[in-house]
Amino acid sequence: MVAKKTVAKKPAAKKTVAQKAVAKKPVAKKAVKKVVRKSASSKKAAPMQSFRVYKNPPAFTSFKVTRQTLYWLILLTFIVITQLWILKIQMDIATLASELLITQ
Repeated sequence: MVAKKTVAKKPAAKKTVAQKAVAKKPVAKKAVKKVVRKSASSKKAAPMQSFRVYKNPPAFTSFKVTRQTLYWLILLTFIVITQLWILKIQMDIATLASELLITQ
């Protein structure tokens, strides 16, 4: 007869609740492009261009009416009219207040 080996049974291991670690995704590294610079002698010379006549810039004190000038004038008139209207309302309120103080 064949002898049977008896294996000693180990006591069951206690199960502990372990916190699962959050799986971290590896950070993707950006590929670095290698720039190979050629020496200046290998560049082709720029083609010759003809000279152009350069206009002199206008003087700073010169005045030319443009579309932008018109927009600024419209904005300026609107602001001045609005301020005069507000001033008139304030003067009316001041006269009413002074009349109320006189009558009391």
